[in-house]
Amino acid sequence: MTPDANEAAAQAWAPLGGAPEDLQHLTIEGHDPVYLSPFAVDTAAAAATGVATLAAARVAFERTGRWPRATVDTRHAAIAFRSERYLRVDGGEPPDLWSPTAGYYRVAGGRWVQLHTNFPNHLQAAVDVLGVPAERAAFEAALRDREAFEVEAAVIAAGGAGYALRSPEEWAAHPQAAALATQPLLTIERVDGAPARPLPPLPDGEGVLTGVRVLDLTRVVAGPVGGRTLAAHGADVIRVGAAHLPTMERLVIDTGFGKRFAHLDLNDEAGQSALAGLVRDADIFVQAFRPGAIAARGFGFDEVARLRLGIVYVSLCAWSEAGPWAARRGFDSLVQTASGIAHEGGTWSGRSGDPGPLPAQALDHATGYLAAAGAMTALARQSREGGSFHVRVSLAQTGRWIASLPRVEAQGVPDPTLDDVRDLTSELPSAWGALTYVRPPGTLSTAPIEWRTGPQRPSAANGWR
Repeated sequence: MTPDANEAAAQAWAPLGGAPEDLQHLTIEGHDPVYLSPFAVDTAAAAATGVATLAAARVAFERTGRWPRATVDTRHAAIAFRSERYLRVDGGEPPDLWSPTAGYYRVAGGRWVQLHTNFPNHLQAAVDVLGVPAERAAFEAALRDREAFEVEAAVIAAGGAGYALRSPEEWAAHPQAAALATQPLLTIERVDGAPARPLPPLPDGEGVLTGVRVLDLTRVVAGPVGGRTLAAHGADVIRVGAAHLPTMERLVIDTGFGKRFAHLDLNDEAGQSALAGLVRDADIFVQAFRPGAIAARGFGFDEVARLRLGIVYVSLCAWSEAGPWAARRGFDSLVQTASGIAHEGGTWSGRSGDPGPLPAQALDHATGYLAAAGAMTALARQSREGGSFHVRVSLAQTGRWIASLPRVEAQGVPDPTLDDVRDLTSELPSAWGALTYVRPPGTLSTAPIEWRTGPQRPSAANGWR
């Protein structure tokens, strides 16, 4: 039995501050299972994309005085949670997202650890800890007799990314789980008395965020999905990165639709000055640095709110801003590993004690859509109430929500292929070539949800449109 996506959407809408009666404007269609998993990935996808679409409808109400009908198809939402797997450039097969040394390793006592080595600095940290060449077989031999939690501690201390596979019971007893239990799914905080900036009337045929300016200082999946969602609703989105920060090209392309891409080095005065200039005319600022890291560069919430009164500031991190792991780095798969999700997935599949991750990067994608929903909800409130707003989301809070949904029966397709989902794809030209991509999920009865431009290669910041 599939859990009720409407109930899950109501759970996600409540911390956004939305009124229960707003949900009458949202229709979630389709109930057939998509993915083979004990976790309600399909339901979470429909709910997260549903509240993002409903939040866009709320913005439309502020600009037109009328609520449009927001509709989400469950299958489309679930497939969008794996958009990076269906991306094609000039029809070719995409390169593997995972480095040869990334993944799970068996360690002492029959336990497992997961190493995330997709970025050079994280790979080097693993090499330093293990004292062997960066080769899968060498890693396996070096890890075989080491204790799982000792490896986790050593990798984290070295600046790497790796976690021991925990059972749900082990995770429940962990101090970070206790801290997460005190947190809602997300938070929206009105911080000051900045004057309201009413949104202008919405031009016919334009996305509900037309004229809204967004700075997207995020990498990998979750944050970029949030910025990509805002772009699908018509926002002018500048994705800000830096040449010295590693990226994964496939993800840069997949999450770059509708955006421009600027390189600014926030470690030097020129980069900081250029970003400050963009902030002064921005409406939404999205950042996914570890807590405290971007404030050290002069762009924490307080600093940005002084530069731009009435800003909507979105903070996205791995483990939430509470608990002993607040400052730690993390990725979707690592949060699944440490928090018991991957352990339960392995147990359900008949491999008791083995890792069994979700069939999609569901924590990443759901968090991205929730971040976009928070940004749009805060924007609507700002236009009416005034104030600057701070929206906070994290992979771990999202994972806790997904794990709280009722489990599902073993139904669905283990691994839908591109041919299985062709009806949900479109094509656009880009700087990389002709792209086949999954269209953004959700529709509004009075405004388009679409990307009108393909992703761009990085360039100097050239101001707002």
